[in-house]
Amino acid sequence: MFLDRKMERLIAAAAGVVMLLAVWMIFFYLPEMRSGSGEVLESSFRIFYFHLPIAFTSYLAFLVVFIASIFQLKQSSRKWDIVALSAAEVGIVFASLVLITGSIWAKATWGWYWIWEPRLTTSLVLLLVYLAYLMLRQAVEEPEKRARLASVFGIIGFVSVPLSFFSVRLWRSAHPLMFGGSAYGSTGGGLEGSSLQLTLIVNLIAFILLFAALLVYKIRNEEMKEDIEDIHSSQ
Repeated sequence: MFLDRKMERLIAAAAGVVMLLAVWMIFFYLPEMRSGSGEVLESSFRIFYFHLPIAFTSYLAFLVVFIASIFQLKQSSRKWDIVALSAAEVGIVFASLVLITGSIWAKATWGWYWIWEPRLTTSLVLLLVYLAYLMLRQAVEEPEKRARLASVFGIIGFVSVPLSFFSVRLWRSAHPLMFGGSAYGSTGGGLEGSSLQLTLIVNLIAFILLFAALLVYKIRNEEMKEDIEDIHSSQ
């Protein structure tokens, strides 16, 4: 067991409290938002405070898959295989939410739920890569072989994460660039004002805590599943 039940409950409680605070800040604390030209932005822009933290958390989940896969290959330990699997499954949920919230925002901004531009396309590829990771695991029955193949896939497949993150900076994209600059000289829109930045930070913390809570519960469930399978195989 990675964490005891008391710590699991503490993480879950913290995630719930901070998430409630984050939602309150989005709808009641944020001031009227304006563009760089001073134009008042539509209320649909508030979805950004969900969309960006969810995207960041999906990257974090797949980073955990990457790290756990490396340790699995080095140590051949079942626990790291469980961590990688659990992080991948939770990460897929967040990656799906990235596409859903992004499509909603795209409809409000561009008038279309989907266009084949770099960020949306690479985000879809990212989701498909880790769905393929789960399919690979389902296709291989022998546990040790499954763990090795999945670890190799988890390491190689991680290339889709920086590809997705840097897509707006590497190619011309309709997707807004909030931070930094691109290869084409455009700069990020940025978030000016302490209330906007604080709201984003609180939402990032909320979704990271949510990921941590889901991950530890998923790990525990997978450990219980493995124990049950061991019992059945020994009978």
